[in-house]
Amino acid sequence: MNVRLTRDGAIATITLDRPDRRNSLSDDMLRDLGAAFTELRDDTTSRVVVVTGAPPVFSAGADAPISKKMSDAERREAFGKRKSQFRRLFERANTVLEGLEQSTICAINGHAVGGGWGLTLACDFRIAAAEAEMWIPEVDLGVPLGVASTTRFVRLVGPARAKEIIMTCRRYSAAEALALGLVHRVVPRAELDRTVAELAAMLLAKPFRPLAEMKARINAIARTGIPEVNAMTEGFLER
Repeated sequence: MNVRLTRDGAIATITLDRPDRRNSLSDDMLRDLGAAFTELRDDTTSRVVVVTGAPPVFSAGADAPISKKMSDAERREAFGKRKSQFRRLFERANTVLEGLEQSTICAINGHAVGGGWGLTLACDFRIAAAEAEMWIPEVDLGVPLGVASTTRFVRLVGPARAKEIIMTCRRYSAAEALALGLVHRVVPRAELDRTVAELAAMLLAKPFRPLAEMKARINAIARTGIPEVNAMTEGFLER
C-alpha cells in the first residue's frame, strides 16, 4: 500500500507512504488516497482527520516518468502525458477530502511540491514545519497546473498572488506561505506532531455537528458565494 490509514480514538491519520520516491503521487497512490478518504467519509467513529507524509518530505508531487538523462523537451512530453490521468485521479481524491464532514488537518512535515502542495489546500487546517518549502513547478515542466488546485489557490490568496505562485514557479518558505495565508501555523519540525495533536484535541472538545455544518457552509460560500444552508446541513452523520 502507498497510503497508511491509522486510528487513535476519534482521530484518523492518513500518511503518504512512498518515502523511497519522496511520497510522489503515482496513479496507485492516488487510488489508495481516494479509497482512504472515501472510507473516512462514511466512518462515524472519526471526528478529526490528519494528513501527512512519511519523512523526510510531505510530497514531491506527480510521479512522472522522467530522468536526468532526458532533454527538457523529452521531460515536458513525458510529464504532459502523465498529467491527464494524474489530474483525473488527483481531483477525484481531493474532492472527497475537501468534502469530508470531519475537520481535517494537514501536517506539512517537509517539502510540498506541485500536486503535493495542492493536496494540502484541500484540508481545513495546515500546519507546516519551519524547514518545509513549497512550490509549483508545472509551468517550468511545460504543463499547466490542474483546475482544482488553481481554483483553491485563487480562493485562498486571490488572482494576483495565485499568478505569482503558479507562473513564476519559485520556491516559498513555510514562513512565506504563512504570510500569504496558505498555512495557519509554522513550527519547528520537532514540534509539529505535538502542535497537530493540540489542534486535534481542541477540535475534538467541540460539538461535532456545528463544526461540520460551519465547514460545509464556509466551503459552499467560498465556491459560490451563496450559502445554500438547508441543502448543506441535511444528513450529517452522528458521531
